[in-house]
Amino acid sequence: MKERLRTRFWVEAGFATLSLIFAVLTLIWKDWIEIVFRIDPDNHSGSLEWLIAFAALAIAIIIAGVARAEWRHTASATA
Repeated sequence: MKERLRTRFWVEAGFATLSLIFAVLTLIWKDWIEIVFRIDPDNHSGSLEWLIAFAALAIAIIIAGVARAEWRHTASATA
């Protein structure tokens, strides 16, 4: 079945994985915005980073659900 999966599934799975990695990285490295962009939008409170982490996690969950639907569609089409 792996050979029959459309490119759409792999793109969705890749984006879900990247979003999850981004969420975890943001939770671990809390000052990345200040370090990378040399600005301090939240005055070192970390609220912007938490917002980004939750948004990335939500995106990962949504895209993973869409990828799962694509997987199930392929599985039912091959059965």
